[in-house]
Amino acid sequence: MRAGRIVHALGLAGLAMAFGTLPAAAQSTLDAVKKRGQLNCGINGQLPGFSAKASQGWAGLDVDMCRAVAAAVLGDGAKVNFVPLTAQQRFDELQAGKVDVLARNSTITLQRDVGTGADFAGVNFYDGQSFAVSKKIGVTAPSGLASSKICVVKGTTHEANMVNWFRARRYTVQPLPFDTADTMYDAFFASRCAAMTQDATALASALAARNKQADYIVLPQLISREPLGPYVRRGDDQWTDVVRWSFQAMLAAEELGLTKDAVAAERQSADPEVRQLLGAIPGNGKALGLEEDWAYNIIRQVGNYGESFDRNLGARSPLKLERGQNALASKGGLMYPLPMR
Repeated sequence: MRAGRIVHALGLAGLAMAFGTLPAAAQSTLDAVKKRGQLNCGINGQLPGFSAKASQGWAGLDVDMCRAVAAAVLGDGAKVNFVPLTAQQRFDELQAGKVDVLARNSTITLQRDVGTGADFAGVNFYDGQSFAVSKKIGVTAPSGLASSKICVVKGTTHEANMVNWFRARRYTVQPLPFDTADTMYDAFFASRCAAMTQDATALASALAARNKQADYIVLPQLISREPLGPYVRRGDDQWTDVVRWSFQAMLAAEELGLTKDAVAAERQSADPEVRQLLGAIPGNGKALGLEEDWAYNIIRQVGNYGESFDRNLGARSPLKLERGQNALASKGGLMYPLPMR
């Protein structure tokens, strides 16, 4: 090869490494996780209901997403190193290889999916942006906050959403940005702004965690669609598949009525759909590069999606949220498990 071509080839290789586009075989996350024996999972860490420290360790819907992947890959959902990340850090740390998957209540948008070197692997929660206000100010709709100071977290989609929503209605608003959600909450409860804006469930979580539900409310009107889901590095299709189908296994389990406590008995089911999901009919595991009991391990150790929602956000949680659009499609929601075959 001529010298000029060598330099050109090396230059292309360097660009490929920089943008995460080398073939999966050259940077297999699945192989790295198996060799390490532990999944590094990026989370929020300060958002009860999604990811926060509880009496028995980390808990939340996103925490369960991490554990589901670990159960699928390593056979043990406890083999997770949880890495709390700020909104500003999250995609940089994912791209740098500090975490294998990002499960940090992150909205899926076009520019994030094509401009951060990351791919989303599904939607594990449908949310929307709203505002929390003190009941004393008497505001019942976002329009009542026109010209007000509103607290918001830097590095999120919320600031642009808010400004654009008010501008489209010929109102003005004064964003007051903060580096972290906790500093935003402190400022809001210290009356430095008339409202704070975030995903509606995050606001409800903040009020519940601080015992503020008697004096503050989350406005019912949503100003955006915020589909949340896990992200992985671009260029490793096999790993994207593993994360995507780990979540799909939880959805499929709910639709099939398979629960954490009773799934062991279902391994002898006569239903071919159940048998294929649980690995009694082989093929899915081999396709993903996993053991055939990968989905069984998820359900036995983490549970189905409905169980995860219920204990983290729903009736068995302090938030008591309705399933709403996060119910299965068969029950009027948006969650639709893909065929597990």
